[in-house]
Amino acid sequence: MSYQLSAVVADAELLREQTAELDHAVLGELRQDFALLPITPQLVVELTGSLPDFATDDRSAEHPFELVLTPALVELLARWSLSGPLAYLEAEFWAGAGRQSAAVWLGGSLSWGPRFDDELDAPREQWPINAALVRLGVEPGAWIDPFAELGLHLERNTDGWLAHGRRRLSADYWDELVEQWENQ
Repeated sequence: MSYQLSAVVADAELLREQTAELDHAVLGELRQDFALLPITPQLVVELTGSLPDFATDDRSAEHPFELVLTPALVELLARWSLSGPLAYLEAEFWAGAGRQSAAVWLGGSLSWGPRFDDELDAPREQWPINAALVRLGVEPGAWIDPFAELGLHLERNTDGWLAHGRRRLSADYWDELVEQWENQ
């Protein structure tokens, strides 16, 4: 089973305020009052006025993201971070192998990262996405790590997150379904 993620994660209210006037912004509700903004080509065009560019070489520490973070996109993320921390996250997995990349902006500038890992052999809290989420203020909870705590495992790809957001589902919706199934 595959997993793909390309999204901005931040406080839900911050993302609602920054995307309220955008036609192609769809927010997926996460736990702990966070939200996820799936990054689609249409959204990049709306945000920057330019088509997105995608890296053609393999991901690495020097080139951590598939989406090329252009100066216009970095400037936009920096501007949004004046209202609070936000992270750009990418992940791709297939049959247990994969990669993660993450960067965090705060106070108008890049404050952490970008970080890249395609081995994921360090402790979970050091994986790029988990480390970025902690910097956003994700609190430990019942789930195995910050990634699962927010509910980032609930959808498998951008289309799933778009449907999640358009249907106005919460991460808790899936927990409630599981509880109902277990009680039957």
